Amino acid sequence: MLAEIITIGDEILIGQVVDTNSAWMGQKLNDIGISVKQITSISDKREAILTALNEACSHANIILITGGLGPTKDDITKHTLCEFFGASLVMNDDALNNVKEIFKRFNRPLIEVNVRQAEVPDNCQVIQNKNGTAPGMWFEYNDKIIVSMPGVPFEMVGMMEGYVLPELQKRFNIDTIFHKTIITAGLGESFLAKEIEDIEDGLPEHIKLAYLPKLGQVRLRLSAIGTNKEHVEKEVESASGLIINRIKKYVVATEDITLQEAILNHLKVNNQTLTTAESCTGGYIAHLITSIPGSSNAYVGGAVTYSNQLKQQMIGVKAETLQAFGAVSEQTVTEMALGALATYHTDFAIACSGIAGPDGGTSDKPVGTIWIAVASKDKVIAKKFLFGNKRLQNIERTATSSFYMLWKLMNNIATEEML
Repeated sequence: MLAEIITIGDEILIGQVVDTNSAWMGQKLNDIGISVKQITSISDKREAILTALNEACSHANIILITGGLGPTKDDITKHTLCEFFGASLVMNDDALNNVKEIFKRFNRPLIEVNVRQAEVPDNCQVIQNKNGTAPGMWFEYNDKIIVSMPGVPFEMVGMMEGYVLPELQKRFNIDTIFHKTIITAGLGESFLAKEIEDIEDGLPEHIKLAYLPKLGQVRLRLSAIGTNKEHVEKEVESASGLIINRIKKYVVATEDITLQEAILNHLKVNNQTLTTAESCTGGYIAHLITSIPGSSNAYVGGAVTYSNQLKQQMIGVKAETLQAFGAVSEQTVTEMALGALATYHTDFAIACSGIAGPDGGTSDKPVGTIWIAVASKDKVIAKKFLFGNKRLQNIERTATSSFYMLWKLMNNIATEEML
C-alpha cells in the first residue's frame, strides 16, 4: 500500500515555512503499515496542483494533500479539486455551523469570505475540522483515496488522528511495518558498516538496514515488512541483537531517542544529577537537554561563561590558569567542570571552551579547536577536538561530543575508547 503526500504553498518553496506536516504524516502512515513513496511540495498554482495529482494517481493508492484551503484568493485548492474531479462547490451545513460556532465563540463578525470556507466539492465526504474553519475532504477516485486537509499543523493532525488514519486502517488489509533503531556514537558511518558487514549481508530480503548519520553519531534503523506482526518483530529483534552485540561499546540507545535523552534516562534511573558550564556553545548544550520533557528531574541548570571574568566568578576557574594556559585549554575546561560540580552540587558536569569561528583562531589554536571536559565526583576527563571552520557545525559537534564523552564516563568505558 503506497501513499504520496502533496504539500501546497509558495511559503514552503521559498523556505518561509518548514514543512513539518509531511514528516509527521509519513511517520504516522508508516506506523500503520502504509509506505510513503513520494513527498511533493508545489506552488499555489492550478497547473501545479493538477499535474501533481495526475502524477500521484499513477503510482500511489493514497494521496494526502495539505494546504490551500484558507479564505483568501491565493487559496485555490478547492476550486482546482472541483476541476480535477468534475465537481461543483456546494455549501455543507455541518461545516457552516462549525464556522458560525467558532466566530461566535470568539465574538468576531462572520463575513462572506469566511462563510465560503464551508463550501466543498459535491462529490466529497466532508471531514469536520474540530480545530479550525476549513473542512477536510475525502475523495474516492479510480480506486484511489485522495484526502485534502488544511495546512495548519494542529488542524491537519486533528483530522488525521480523528478520522483519516482510523478509516485507512478499516479500509485496507495492510502489512506490518516494523522498525528497530540503534543509536550509536563515536564511530563513523563507513567504519560501522565495515564492523557489521557480514551481519548486513546475511539479512533476509525483507529486512533492510539504513544508516542515518548525523554530526558525531549514526542511527541504525532495521526495517521489515510482513503479514505476521509477531514473526516480523521477532526477526528484527534477532538481527538487532547481533548488531548490538558486535558494536556494543558504541551503542548509546536501542530506541529512537537522542543522546541527551539517553543520558537523562540513565541519570533518572540512578537518581543522579547533571550540570553544564559552557563557553563556545553559548547555552546550546543546556537547550538540548531542557528541550526534553522531564529534564528537570536530573538537570539542575548551568552557567554560560563566555568571558574569563565569568569563568572565575561563576564556576571558580583560577585567574592564573587562564593567564598561563588561556580559556581554550585542557586546564581551563578541567577547572570549569570541577567548578561546576562544586558550585551546583551535582553528580556529573559537562564543560566546554573553544573557538567556534568563523574568526578568532590563531596558529596554535585554529578555528574549530574545542576542549571538552566531563567530570564526576571521582574522575574528570578532558579531550581536545579539531573540528572545521563552520560555526554552527562546530557548536553542534561540540554538544554531541560532550554527550558522548559523558555517556562513556557514566558507563565506565575507558578513555582511549572516546574517539
